[in-house]
Amino acid sequence: MPKRILIVDDEPNIVLSLEFLMKKNGYDVETATDGEQALTAVDRHRPDLVLLDVMMPRKDGYQVCQILRENADYADMRIVMLTAKGRDVEREKGLSLGADDYITKPFSTQDVVDKVGELLGDRS
Repeated sequence: MPKRILIVDDEPNIVLSLEFLMKKNGYDVETATDGEQALTAVDRHRPDLVLLDVMMPRKDGYQVCQILRENADYADMRIVMLTAKGRDVEREKGLSLGADDYITKPFSTQDVVDKVGELLGDRS
């Protein structure tokens, strides 16, 4: 059964390119454009990994990450924060809230695919 990925970003071109690449690599993909949609999507179809933008309307990525990490049912869900803010303080905040990794925009889409495969154990 393919691994499920939730892509959460309010920039349509990022969502489209990531969705295309993840599907091409054999993943089931769902998308959300804000923090509220992300939480609803997680409850509906629990993903194996969430690609989570930091700067979004209706709950930012930090809030979503914190809410997910406070729920024991989601303890093994992987969370990768995506952000245009590459400063160490933002990275530390995301990681301290429980994110598994942090990717700074602009990013190479292949790097994201590689990171997802690594976190989900799909690549050696």
